[in-house]
Amino acid sequence: MKALTYHGRRDVRVESVPEPHLLAEDDLLLRVTATAICGSDLHIYRGRLPGMRSGDILGHEFMGIVEEVGPGVTRLERGDRVVVPFTISCGDCFFCTRRLLAACERSNDGRGTLMNRKRTRSGAAMFGYSHLYGGHAGGQAEYVRVPRANVGPLRIADSTLRDEQVLFLSDILPTGYQACLNARIGPGSTVAIFGAGPVGMMAAACARWLGAQRLFMIDEDPRRLAHARETCGATTLDFASVDDPADLIIGETDGRGVDASIDAVGFEAKGSAIESALTRLRLQGSSGAVLRQAIAATRRGGVVSVPGVYAGFIHAFLFGDAFEKGLTLVGGQTHVQALMPVLLEAIASGGLVVDTLVSHRLPLSEAAAG
Repeated sequence: MKALTYHGRRDVRVESVPEPHLLAEDDLLLRVTATAICGSDLHIYRGRLPGMRSGDILGHEFMGIVEEVGPGVTRLERGDRVVVPFTISCGDCFFCTRRLLAACERSNDGRGTLMNRKRTRSGAAMFGYSHLYGGHAGGQAEYVRVPRANVGPLRIADSTLRDEQVLFLSDILPTGYQACLNARIGPGSTVAIFGAGPVGMMAAACARWLGAQRLFMIDEDPRRLAHARETCGATTLDFASVDDPADLIIGETDGRGVDASIDAVGFEAKGSAIESALTRLRLQGSSGAVLRQAIAATRRGGVVSVPGVYAGFIHAFLFGDAFEKGLTLVGGQTHVQALMPVLLEAIASGGLVVDTLVSHRLPLSEAAAG
């Protein structure tokens, strides 16, 4: 089959590789009909994530048609159309039974976190996202093996829903939604979202759906800012021309700041050769510029919600400011499986419209260019 494979920093290729096959009784084999390139794939592409090996298949946002199921699969059958969450969870460990599925302690045979593999258990395994997260082949491919099929894939029974309407249930829509839940957004909330990329825009759509009254979005890409204004009615700030967005936001909120800020950027995907070398030593870091702005823009007693991926150190992290303001800081990987059903219902009813985000459509053969 054809698949997008990793071969080093800034070197990914569409190649012919062996087709996958079932390895466990609760595996299924999926024929991929749609997949997406995640912003966090750029961390891999630019050499900012350790644990990658030459030939690894990328991709953790995908959906398709079930081609084959193992004898232990009870929830799905051949021919079903499903969306697959980016994490792989067992469903019955300590964390899964508490609906903290991204913290599954059985699906990943890696050890520890990005920074310290001795001190803590790994979280859930992920598709196409390094051997720190299990080394599972990803979905930027014609076929993919999906483990733990009784827990992860969500069946899409409504044939009127197009792939582009439901594909983002695999990652970025639940990630944006969880960011809003963590931020305690409800009717009348004021919210600042840093980063108008895919996760930021999903967070904005969910914030409006949950009743947010005032929405600020900060980015430096004019197209994204225009999209935020047109689709979410956001007040936009250009980080390239505004030195201190937080100061402007405070001025627009009676001198207090917003109820919640969402950091939908995380650590920078751009990285020099030196930073890539530090990554191999697990000394990767972030400038912390966005997180400092989020802390500054949030009122006393508010929440800073962090769906953006971080790894390692943050430079000049103003924890003193967060402490003095009594802020709640919440982050972590998304518990996708727990959130998919309610979001699917919202899409089907028209409450959430997310396919306007799609800007480019490419065949798999052009994945490297994408």
